[in-house]
Amino acid sequence: MNKKTSNENPFIPEPARIIRKYNLSDDVKFFQVRFVDMEKALSIKYLPGQFMMISIAGTGEAPFSISSTPSRPGLLEFCIREVGEVTRALFRLKENSIIGVRGPYGNGFPLDKIKGHDLIIVVGGLGAAPLRSLLLYALDNRDDFGNIYFLYGAREPSEVLFREEFLEMRGRDDLECLLTVDEDTTGNWHCGIGKVTNLFENIKNIDAGNTYAAVCGPPVMYKFVIDKLVKLGIPKHQILMTLERRMKCGVGKCGHCVVGNTYTCIDGPVFSYWDVINMKGLV
Repeated sequence: MNKKTSNENPFIPEPARIIRKYNLSDDVKFFQVRFVDMEKALSIKYLPGQFMMISIAGTGEAPFSISSTPSRPGLLEFCIREVGEVTRALFRLKENSIIGVRGPYGNGFPLDKIKGHDLIIVVGGLGAAPLRSLLLYALDNRDDFGNIYFLYGAREPSEVLFREEFLEMRGRDDLECLLTVDEDTTGNWHCGIGKVTNLFENIKNIDAGNTYAAVCGPPVMYKFVIDKLVKLGIPKHQILMTLERRMKCGVGKCGHCVVGNTYTCIDGPVFSYWDVINMKGLV
């Protein structure tokens, strides 16, 4: 992760340009962003699971998970749902507009520990935002991982984010890409119908002790998904969850995201299941 020198103010954002934006669903847009300073754009380092603070002049700033992978430098990608004043202002901006970006923040996924293991990625809805980063990183460094399972569930086909990208991945022979929706009224969905937990029946040929799992989705999903992972025999410290709380400063100064003695913006947003069951209030 990039470290600022002691004489730099961590609250001052760097100017960045919106290179590309388009709809992923009715209320979610994809943003491709590049720092104006090309040297910074090419040199910034981050881990899947980390987040950036994006600011709009005269409006404010908010945290957003990074959807791109550090294995493809130059551009930062974000998958953003319209939920407040900052996102409404961001959605009104056109391509080539300038925004402020600072970060990365948070702990991210421990890639050094995950490498050499099988990997199960379980996504619900907007959880695709941070876990797409991990998935793309693993595919770009395919020899560093064992079997990879990607399980993604959404309410209906129109809400499957990165739909064409993930549908194309189903043709890969080095990835088990499993997609499902709760219901399909279009008749044009040719993948699974049902909850994301139904996809676990397709997980075979893994060594549970040699497997890491990454989970992100709506709060109601975690209990059922983790129950499935525990029943597979995956150790609690190898079940990783990215938890979103409303973060403001990103550097542990404002206390807005604190739970007990834990600062989500510094100690998270990635926690192991072992962390969660020992820290009340995280979920």
